[in-house]
Amino acid sequence: MTIQLTEQQNPVNDQYFILPGRYNWQQFKAIQAVMQDVPGLKLTYFDGCVEFMTTGEDHEMIKKFIAILIEAYLFEKGIRFIPIGNATREAETKGASFAPDESYYIGTKKEHPDLAIEVALTSGGTDKLKKYKRFQIPEVWFWQKNKILIYRFRQNDYEQVERSEFLPNLDLELLVRCVLMSDIVEARMAFINGIRQS
Repeated sequence: MTIQLTEQQNPVNDQYFILPGRYNWQQFKAIQAVMQDVPGLKLTYFDGCVEFMTTGEDHEMIKKFIAILIEAYLFEKGIRFIPIGNATREAETKGASFAPDESYYIGTKKEHPDLAIEVALTSGGTDKLKKYKRFQIPEVWFWQKNKILIYRFRQNDYEQVERSEFLPNLDLELLVRCVLMSDIVEARMAFINGIRQS
């Protein structure tokens, strides 16, 4: 027997909307206060531009697969870390407010996380680096077109690098293969086995 989803049951895709006009910080905070109880809605602010976004199931599933596998790696290797998920980074003086999809302190807590992860399925992508630059987040990973792209903050800008400086021995091809698996239990087992054999 085949179950068919009705239109209302189909998972919602990521949606983005940029509010027309420019807004100062106080106006943004007022908009943020009004919208804070809307479930699943994220707001970002950058140099007067306010963006609303919601994320779909595909985005959230990939984000969680990546987080589960990275955390499995950190546990397996005995690397101290503090997961802070999508905690907002914001400062009026920097003209920015945004939340990574996932973020981590590696080792001890600092002013800002060491590693942030962005899942870019429909839009955004590496143009988000200009927001991260304001906070000088050391490393930003992007999941884009079934690949992981790593950017390292150096000399006041980001440059793409082949490997993470925080996790230099992490096999990125193994990570990508396991993220693309449909079963998280099998993915985690395959990932742990791959780590132990390398």
